[in-house]
Amino acid sequence: MKQIVVASDSYKGSLSTIQVANAIARGIRRVYPDALIKSFPVADGGEGTLDSILSAGGGERITVPVHDPLGRIVQADYGILKAGTAMIEMATASGLTRLSQDERNPMIATTYGTGELMMDALSRGCREFYIGIGGSATNDGGAGMAQALGVRCLDVNGNELPQGGAALKRLHRIDLSGIDPRIAESRFTVLSDVDNPLCGTRGASVVYGPQKGATKAMTFELDRALHQFGKIITRDLGIDVAEKAGAGAAGGLGAGLMAFCGAALMQGVSAVLSLLDIEQAMKSCHLVITGEGQMDYQTAFGKAPVGIAKVAKQFQRPVVAIVGGLGEGYKKVFECGIDAVFSIVDKPMTLDEAMLNSADLVADCAENVMRLYQLSEIF
Repeated sequence: MKQIVVASDSYKGSLSTIQVANAIARGIRRVYPDALIKSFPVADGGEGTLDSILSAGGGERITVPVHDPLGRIVQADYGILKAGTAMIEMATASGLTRLSQDERNPMIATTYGTGELMMDALSRGCREFYIGIGGSATNDGGAGMAQALGVRCLDVNGNELPQGGAALKRLHRIDLSGIDPRIAESRFTVLSDVDNPLCGTRGASVVYGPQKGATKAMTFELDRALHQFGKIITRDLGIDVAEKAGAGAAGGLGAGLMAFCGAALMQGVSAVLSLLDIEQAMKSCHLVITGEGQMDYQTAFGKAPVGIAKVAKQFQRPVVAIVGGLGEGYKKVFECGIDAVFSIVDKPMTLDEAMLNSADLVADCAENVMRLYQLSEIF
C-alpha cells in the first residue's frame, strides 16, 4: 500500500490548505485507490496558519470586532491553544484578503486591528503569543499595532500621527508611557517566512509594496517613512531593529513587534511543522507532495514547501510540488530538497479561470503526478 504525505500551503485567494489537500487526495486516488494518505494543513506564518495550528493542537477559536486595514469594523479570529497560548494570524485583521484590488493602499493601511486582537487575548489571560505575520495589506512598520497597545506616535507638534505607513515620515517622537503594562509580562514569538530588513532594496516597501498597491513613487515614499520610523525607534527605545532579519516582514510589522513587544522571530513553517509532528509520517511514506499558490525565488527563502522538503530529506523521501503558478527563479527550490514542480495550469487560461477551477485543476495535476510516479515502479 502506497503511503503518501500531503502537506501543501494554501493557494491564496483561491483554496485553503485543507481544500488543496483534499483536491490532491482526490487526484491520488484516481491512480492509487487504496493509498494511505496523511494530510497535514501547513502554513508558514501567513494565511492559514491559525487553521493549521488549531487543527493540530486543538484550542478555542475567538471571534472579535476589530478594525480592518482601512479602519472599518470587521469580525476577525484568533486562537487560544490548550496551554493558554494565543495564536494570532495578523492577516485575519490586517491582511490583503480584507481588501478588494481597488482598495489596496499601503500609504494608509494600518495594523491597528492586529493590535486589537492582541489586546483581547491579553484580557483573556494570555501571556504567551505566537503571531503569524504573512499576507499583510500594510506597510506601517507595526505602528498601528503599537497604537492599539497604547503607544503614541507623535509629530513635531506633539500630535498623534494618523494611521498608515506614509504618516511615519513625520514621526518625531515615540511615547511609551501609555503602553499596556501586560505587554512586559508576556512573551511574543513571531512566525515569518521572510528575512528581509526594514528598509532598502530588500526592505518591506521595495519588495512587497507593489503587491499591496504601491506605485513606484509610493514605494520610495514608504521606504523613506520606514527609515524614519527605524531611526526614531533606535533613538527613543534604544533598539536598532532596522537591519535585523525579518524586520521587513508584513510591511515592517516584524520590526514593530521586536521593538514594542521584545518579540523573537522564528521561521513560521518550522513552528507549524513542529506542532504538527509531521516527522513521524515522513519516516514511513513513499512520497511527499507539497505546494503553494505561486512558486518563485522567494519560496527558497524558507516558505512552507521548502520547510516541508527539508524535513522530508532527513528521511530521503522524494518531494513533488504542485503549484498554482510558476514565477521568476522558481528553479531555486531544486537546491532546497524539492525534486520536481508541476503547475496546475494545463492550457491557456486567465487567472480568474484558474482560480475558479482551481480544485479540479489541482486534482488533475495530482493524478498526472501519480501516473508518472507509477511509471517509476515499472522501470
